[in-house]
Amino acid sequence: MVEMSGKLTGPDWPAAWAAARERLRRELGDPVFEAWIGPLTLEGYARDELSIGAAKPFVRTWVASHYIPRLDRAFRAEGAAPASITIVIAKPQAVIGGNVVREPAVPMPAPTAAILTYSQQPRGEEPVLDPAKGLWTRMLHPQQTFDSFIAGSANEFGHGAMRAFAEGQNNDFPHLFIHGGFGFGKTHLLNAAALEFRRRGKRTLFLRAEDFMRHFLGALHRKDTLSFKEELRSAEVLIVDDLQHICRSTATASEFLYTVNAFADLRRRVVIAADRAPAALEGLGADIKSRLAGGLVIALGKPDRPTRLAILERRAGEFTRLRPDVVLPGTVLERIADMEDASPREMIGVFTKLATYADLTRKPVTLEMAEEAVGLRLMPGAKTSIEDIQRKTAEFYKLDVRDFHSPQRARRVARPRQVAMYLSRKLTTRSLPEIGRRFGGRDHTTVLHACRRIEALCAEDALFRQEVDFLRQMLSRRMEG
Repeated sequence: MVEMSGKLTGPDWPAAWAAARERLRRELGDPVFEAWIGPLTLEGYARDELSIGAAKPFVRTWVASHYIPRLDRAFRAEGAAPASITIVIAKPQAVIGGNVVREPAVPMPAPTAAILTYSQQPRGEEPVLDPAKGLWTRMLHPQQTFDSFIAGSANEFGHGAMRAFAEGQNNDFPHLFIHGGFGFGKTHLLNAAALEFRRRGKRTLFLRAEDFMRHFLGALHRKDTLSFKEELRSAEVLIVDDLQHICRSTATASEFLYTVNAFADLRRRVVIAADRAPAALEGLGADIKSRLAGGLVIALGKPDRPTRLAILERRAGEFTRLRPDVVLPGTVLERIADMEDASPREMIGVFTKLATYADLTRKPVTLEMAEEAVGLRLMPGAKTSIEDIQRKTAEFYKLDVRDFHSPQRARRVARPRQVAMYLSRKLTTRSLPEIGRRFGGRDHTTVLHACRRIEALCAEDALFRQEVDFLRQMLSRRMEG
């Protein structure tokens, strides 16, 4: 404390500021300190309410989002306890006779300009931080990591390449571009990469293409595109999701190209995701498509059945840990995993519906309930029926429909009957027990065994798979007609 005329006043804030800066230099290291703390200035300290100046808006936003609590701790470690810390745009410097002259830092009232303030809270509460609404507002999902991603034959290459890219390997290409359908895992991989980059100390900016477009068009409207560019290029890693949405604006697409080129020139990392390959993105010029195709381009395929089942088993395990009374049987998970025409996101939606039902009603989930839940998501108006499937399958294999209802177990009858059961499950919304009843009163386990047997034979025998595909296509055309 400073003593004046026998009275104690507040701390010597200029001296405390200098000491806190040196402490932060030791804690953060010279590169980080010089990038973010070094350019800051002490603008004022009225009533122990500090005003710290930043030269540019994006620096103000970044410091407020990441360093104000550390500034507060550094001051307190030096014996000074600020009532609040406010980040303002620094006063302009004046040049007189070739020398830079600044007005001395004196106590001053809180500025009226746009500010970011950190106030000391009561013990046990988190600091209040009100960052400006800039680009750095997206929160990462802590559970969407590389380890929690279920990799299968359709996405293991993308998973491995993204992980290597985030861990600092594969430096030979300028950027990584992944594409695939909705719900195929693109956003999970982007989130995992962002977590890994930040864990390694990289300033990582994660945006949706719509965020990029909205902020850029806002900067155009304000005639302040320079601040937008500076804030964007302050990142060491840029991650952009859903790039297909950026194609609606020529100006935005051009700015995005400039950004990717700038990051390439600075040898910084860029990760991009879209629902299609670069060449198929509509509304983009040949120059942008060429630049995007010049990196590592990886397609994520639709997860196969084992991967879908593994995803469901992981999700079921997580749900049961939170709600031990809710258990979905393996047969239910297998039925959901059989939804070949559904995206993983739709599959998870069916699982969530069933798990929530079980949690709210305290009733067990049965296979019949799963059949109903799967059937409800199918498009209405399907015109085919089990009888249609039986008739067409019997015609194809030169049998009588009555053979499917008989107890005959000869191969010439049993195999076509299994095919008809399989197609009935795939092309209708009927449950397993109902399908069994239509085939001579058979049990639902018989139908389930038939479906699995036909899937296995299709995987082993290409000729047999062609027969089943032909029947399926013929019946599907009937449905469309």
